[in-house]
Amino acid sequence: MAKKVITCVLVLLTIFYGGCLKVKADRITSIDGSEPDLSTRPLFLYNASVHDPSVIKVDDTYYIFGSHLAAAKSTDLMNWTQISRNALPGNRLIPNIREELNEALTWAKTNTLWAPDVIQLGDGKFYMYYCACEGSSPLSALGIAVAEQVEGPYQNLGIILRSGMNGIGEDGSRYNANIHPNAIDPHVFFDKEERLWMVYGSYSGGIFILELDPESGFPYPGQGYGKKLMGGNHARIEGPYILYSPDTDYYYLFVTFGGLAADGGYNMRIARSNNPEGPYYDAQGNLMLNARGRSGTFFHDPSIESYGVKLFGNYQFLHVDGEPRPISRGYVSPGHNSAYYDPDSGKYFLIFHTRFVNRGEQHEVRVHQMFINEDDWLVVTPHRYAGETKGYYSVNEIVGEYKYINHGLDITAEVKQSSLIRLNQDYTISGNVSGTWESDGSNLTLMIDGERYSGVLVRQWDDDNAAWLMAFTALSAKGVTVWGSKVNR
Repeated sequence: MAKKVITCVLVLLTIFYGGCLKVKADRITSIDGSEPDLSTRPLFLYNASVHDPSVIKVDDTYYIFGSHLAAAKSTDLMNWTQISRNALPGNRLIPNIREELNEALTWAKTNTLWAPDVIQLGDGKFYMYYCACEGSSPLSALGIAVAEQVEGPYQNLGIILRSGMNGIGEDGSRYNANIHPNAIDPHVFFDKEERLWMVYGSYSGGIFILELDPESGFPYPGQGYGKKLMGGNHARIEGPYILYSPDTDYYYLFVTFGGLAADGGYNMRIARSNNPEGPYYDAQGNLMLNARGRSGTFFHDPSIESYGVKLFGNYQFLHVDGEPRPISRGYVSPGHNSAYYDPDSGKYFLIFHTRFVNRGEQHEVRVHQMFINEDDWLVVTPHRYAGETKGYYSVNEIVGEYKYINHGLDITAEVKQSSLIRLNQDYTISGNVSGTWESDGSNLTLMIDGERYSGVLVRQWDDDNAAWLMAFTALSAKGVTVWGSKVNR
């Protein structure tokens, strides 16, 4: 009853002041549109360990599939139920993996699978695009398995691509790992015209895309390895995923740069195009086809680190004196993501695995919400998704001290740690950086050291301090992301 009275008072005040009063954005809605009480703590009770998670939604449940036949599911993108963990006999997805996928495993000289993708085609069945790879070379096989139910069991339909052979490749020429792809890391998607595509590749010759037959799920003949989108000369680029946005009419190509280990500097980047098969460009206007390693090099990060919009990499929000809890967790090598657009809520989600500061190679799945900035780029929120929705905020809610992180464009094992800045009442920025800020109560523009950053404001749950607080995410024309998380004291 008290809640209803407060709501009515706010509405009356808004009408009375002719809309001048900016009502606080306390209506934080979850996926299903319900409104959690901001005085309560979101519960993250069940985390999942799925490396390279690829998402599919079936009815009201989100499923993620990853390397080694690991899988999990969730109805809220916050708590997960583990379905399977490893590619051993008895796995729920493919119980007899040794027999079912013997051809692929034998070709790739391995006993496990890498990052798969699952899609539902017009016949109602679920198609798993699996891949096996030797690991220290691009000796790989990419195939399709099918199931009546999303949780399996999946039955093999056959291999569609091979790579790493000491001989003729899929395009009819002798296989060359500098220019031909490693046939792993598939993502299969429908474009806005209902054409079916598969983007794939990791390191080696780069990222490629093929058109598929929507009836069978197999590639149309005569494409070879398909069309190249970026990479080459063993540049550390992998995990491609393409998401179409009906809000901007762009296709966003997500990739991960760097190495996946805790000290590998994994970081997620995007580029965009008006067409699913490219060409793709970054915020600076760089053609991503030119993002490749220097000739004659292996894993030459300086060749590629200026390409792509860097969403984020290693980071840690440091504890500030006076905050209620001394906890300071952080992400290490977050990457190999998938993404999802929910047409009902209009929300965009980034789903990825990450390692953590001082926790070695142990990894878990995390989900962060994304928003579209004024330049039609996706920007990622600083904190994990807790049901929040972007609202409209008053100047008094925005003004204050923030933990600030600039993610740069480098590929590095360094953890980007927060420093302190302040958004002041007079629209200046002081502290570790200087500049100005302006906002319409929802969108945010920062001018920092002469550089413009376009982004959004959103109230988020800070799990370190167990509190709802103001946060921002913004992007420069150079493809650099900056984050702010309000100090809680």
